[in-house]
Amino acid sequence: MSENPKWLVEGDDGSITIKFDDLKSAPEIDGTKVKVLTMREPTAQDQVTADKSAGHAGDKEISLFANLTEQSPEAIGALKIRAYSRLQAAYELFTS
Repeated sequence: MSENPKWLVEGDDGSITIKFDDLKSAPEIDGTKVKVLTMREPTAQDQVTADKSAGHAGDKEISLFANLTEQSPEAIGALKIRAYSRLQAAYELFTS
């Protein structure tokens, strides 16, 4: 079993904290620099809801991540790829 990167921290409640403080350009949400986001553990219903939503697979993923981090889809969609890929890595921990 491999160890998680330092920027992914699993919580006792099953959530995962994603840290961005080591990036040269911290992501911004609603004009505020963000050092961390917490992604709650998804439920089966979260996945069903995302699968039922209309649109491209990428849009469905953004919607799912927005729900799990309690952010707007627009805010998640506006993240630069370095920050967004960390959300993808966090979600992958839930599914692996």
